[in-house]
Amino acid sequence: MSDQSYQLAAIAIYFAAMLAIGFYAYRRTAGHEDYMLAGRRLPSWAAALSAGASDMSGWLMMGLPGAIYLAGLIEAWIAVGLTIGAYLNWRFVAPRLRAYSQVSRNSITVPSFLGNRLRDSSRALRIVSGAIILIFFTFYVSSGMVAGGVFFESTFGTGYVTGMVVVGAVTLLYTMFGGFLGASLTDVVQGLMMMVALIVVPVIAVIALGGPAETLAAIAEAGPGRLSLTAGSALTGATVLSIVSAVAWGLGYFGQPHIIIRFMALTDPAAARPARRMGIGWMLISLTGAVAGGLIGLAYVTTTGAELSDPETVMLALSQLLLHPLLAGFVLAAVLAAIMSTVSSQLIVCSSALVEDLYGALAGSRPPQRVLLLMGRGCVLAIAVIAALLAIDPSDTILGLVSFAWAGFGASFGPVILLALFWRRLSTWGALAGMVAGTVTVFAWEAWGTDLYEIIPGFAAGLLIAVIVSLLLPARREQLDEIEQEFTEAAGLARRG
Repeated sequence: MSDQSYQLAAIAIYFAAMLAIGFYAYRRTAGHEDYMLAGRRLPSWAAALSAGASDMSGWLMMGLPGAIYLAGLIEAWIAVGLTIGAYLNWRFVAPRLRAYSQVSRNSITVPSFLGNRLRDSSRALRIVSGAIILIFFTFYVSSGMVAGGVFFESTFGTGYVTGMVVVGAVTLLYTMFGGFLGASLTDVVQGLMMMVALIVVPVIAVIALGGPAETLAAIAEAGPGRLSLTAGSALTGATVLSIVSAVAWGLGYFGQPHIIIRFMALTDPAAARPARRMGIGWMLISLTGAVAGGLIGLAYVTTTGAELSDPETVMLALSQLLLHPLLAGFVLAAVLAAIMSTVSSQLIVCSSALVEDLYGALAGSRPPQRVLLLMGRGCVLAIAVIAALLAIDPSDTILGLVSFAWAGFGASFGPVILLALFWRRLSTWGALAGMVAGTVTVFAWEAWGTDLYEIIPGFAAGLLIAVIVSLLLPARREQLDEIEQEFTEAAGLARRG
């Protein structure tokens, strides 16, 4: 049996397991709320691993190790910023959003929560936020499709489009039928696979190099400053800008719909505490493994002279060179898990934006649950097809596509979500203006092409404009008592949790 046959067998087992979980979830999805939010019955462990796996995407196994391989530890500031942002998100946003989304007319999507929280009778808030979700998730889902195509092309020598279609088709099947529960349960398995792979591969590579001392010497030999958090030089303006931009990734957590929707699905606000501990633990292990994988991969390539055509495939190359073909196949499946876990979550959020928010805001009446369920599945299919078409001819790296979409969500939704949860005076017009300001700033800053990560000016603009406009155009006087009562009730429920 050839090495490739072993690897393909491992990936086939993985695909079959994902489809089986999707079928299990399909049998337990009875209506539209089940499909979109698992009936708010998601346990802590599932929410923690699901949020982590859907967060990290293909960049954890490919993009981040590749960046570390090329530039060294200075790129690890992204991991530092993400860890801080994720902790703050679980600590402050998760219990409050779980409580508030239920108190505020049982909201099951981020746009519907904002619309209900701010008493937006015009429905403009749901329409605009739903449109923003579709715009940025188009880039995000496309990055997953690109990662799938690159994976199969570099690993098995298949065509890029073939690999993209295979990954997209399997992800589509278990997501379209299993819904939110299917995406969350597959995320749990995928998250565990990613973590194990990110521990095993670097450890085996260090052993192959002769030990930690030899590995560190090889990294230092590969280039000056690879083991320095400041690129081995005095802190120049450019270095400080790079570090600030990397740490600023943490700001994005507050506005990622596919992550914070897990908070809304928790069994109760109290479940956020154990979920936070499990989620941050998983994240610390996984990010450390990804950073170590990039550095150790550099040492291995430098020492052995192994060929590596694309730095973003360094983890794939190490697994194929160092492990039995069957075990290497499961590591390759873990890379697929990183890709597919995020794509599935994003497809569900896109579907909810189309059905629950855009259609729900524009339609005169609400169809039966069965019709909404079918519409949700149809929208998952449509978004997947559009994303695949956009990914056929990729023009950017995986990390580049992810960073733009991450900035877009962080700047458009992050300030508004925080203000909606913790500031009583946020108004509909303030939220609308803040979202638009954040979105426009991200696009403009990206087009300008400076070294400062666009999430920083975008987040600042969204926050400032939302506050100013809310003070100038507050909520209507007849709505204030109801909003005040609801805000107090949600705050109390979150504290008791």
